Amino acid sequence: MRPFFSRLQIFISVFLFLFFAGETARAQKKYWVSFRDKAGVSFNPYEYFSSRTVERRMRYDIPLSDSADFPVSKNYISQVKAFSDSLGWPSRWLNGIAVYASEENAKHISGLPFVISVDELYSIPQLAEENDDDVAVSQLKPKQLELLKYQTGRMKGNLFSEKKFDGKGILIAVFDAGFPSVNTREEFSHLIKEKRIKATYDFVTKDKNVFSHNTHGAMTLSCIAGKYGDINIGLATGAEFLLARTEKATGEPFSEEENWLAAAEWADKNGADIISSSLGYTYHRYFNNEMNGKKSLVARAASMAASKGILVVNAAGNDGSDSWKFVSTPADADSVLTVGGTNPYSDMKIEFSSLGPSSDGRLKPEVCAPAEVMAAGSKGMSHVFGTSFSCPLVAGFVACVWQMHREWSNIELYQNIQKSGHLYPYFDYAHGYGIPQASFFILENEKNIASTFSFDTENYNVKVILDDKYSHARDEELLGYPSQRNLYYHIKNADGTLAFYSVIDAQEKEVLSLDVRNYSVDQVLVVHFEGYTGTYRFMDFKR
Repeated sequence: MRPFFSRLQIFISVFLFLFFAGETARAQKKYWVSFRDKAGVSFNPYEYFSSRTVERRMRYDIPLSDSADFPVSKNYISQVKAFSDSLGWPSRWLNGIAVYASEENAKHISGLPFVISVDELYSIPQLAEENDDDVAVSQLKPKQLELLKYQTGRMKGNLFSEKKFDGKGILIAVFDAGFPSVNTREEFSHLIKEKRIKATYDFVTKDKNVFSHNTHGAMTLSCIAGKYGDINIGLATGAEFLLARTEKATGEPFSEEENWLAAAEWADKNGADIISSSLGYTYHRYFNNEMNGKKSLVARAASMAASKGILVVNAAGNDGSDSWKFVSTPADADSVLTVGGTNPYSDMKIEFSSLGPSSDGRLKPEVCAPAEVMAAGSKGMSHVFGTSFSCPLVAGFVACVWQMHREWSNIELYQNIQKSGHLYPYFDYAHGYGIPQASFFILENEKNIASTFSFDTENYNVKVILDDKYSHARDEELLGYPSQRNLYYHIKNADGTLAFYSVIDAQEKEVLSLDVRNYSVDQVLVVHFEGYTGTYRFMDFKR
């Protein structure tokens, strides 16, 4: 019996090895197939696009018949399908499609004469976190009410309200994980009553019902256009909306980048002016050096959206205190307005907000906004944290500015939003140019601020000396907490990148002293304090 049992064990082991080896060979992987051209396809922009899309493109002199808008060849898709287990969304913009196929069939696909490349798409789930700190509306506490008023007040949003700018006429596409109760909640009743949700689509389940699933989308939408009684949760309460569910929320498989890409093309087709995306993808599928705005599907999609006249506003991400640290994608894309998060009690970067620059050295984030806010949650108003909420606050701000200046292209708008930052022209890789200010667009001479400090040299030290009126502790309070007086400074290299940056609490007359011997002559010290930015060139030091 014993020898027979051993032979049986060997037989089973060999069988299992061969079985699993065969299964591995037949295992389906996900690939992105890029096509060489769009041979044989036709396209009528007036039939395909909404009138709003046609109007936007004509207003900003963007071609209506760009080849990127032509459909993907059905013939190409049909031939690829023969070697695939299943297909994803085809992309007009990127002229390709995602497929599930075995490695053997992927080789067959790559050999087709109209295929440029077949790239494997890695899919590692990432669990999404959800804040459920909801409170009934009747229980909103004084501090929460104060925070609610602060999140738009910090951008001086009251100036928009006084001038009746509320995003009217602007169409905003919101990409998220679901919008439960938006069609029934009081905070959104003005949108429903006035029929300002123009279209919806669930790219996960492939149907039009988005009013379910994860509450994250409802919270981000509220930070653009929600109202708590007569108090604005966001600034664009008069805007119109496209709502797209692109996320499963229980994880982040690669299909969600495909969904983002498909949603961006859908938003363009339906005439969106702005895309607000509190979504991002990081170390579960990319390396830091790939955050260059060109690697990921979503970064390429966001850049294409920008080329079509849409302003994409994207959250920087919440990995600033983790090992990843850097902005996610598509926040890394060029011409995407990337939004970092600030702490409302210090006005500085909140700990978790992701950092720039992009891996190729471009400024990210460009601006920032409060990342601790009040939003419309699943049960009531919710006290939430994340750049997910900084992003829509800025998207609502952007809508108000674009309502004022419809003559501006998305790129002109992108540039002016940065100039409106409370730190401009100072910048760093935590705050960008700071929190956008409505006063920049409403009040004249907003940036004409007298100097608040001076530079002094002694021995080998360059010192920052505050003017007398600032050389004592401030009496004001920020949200009920003693407010520190932030002095921002950075060391800029000759190529414009930053070698170093920091923020200090300026309570003494002499707040900063640097030994010039530690810096090269082509570097520059830039300091921002109380609205004024000053520059000291180390080459000017008499050595």
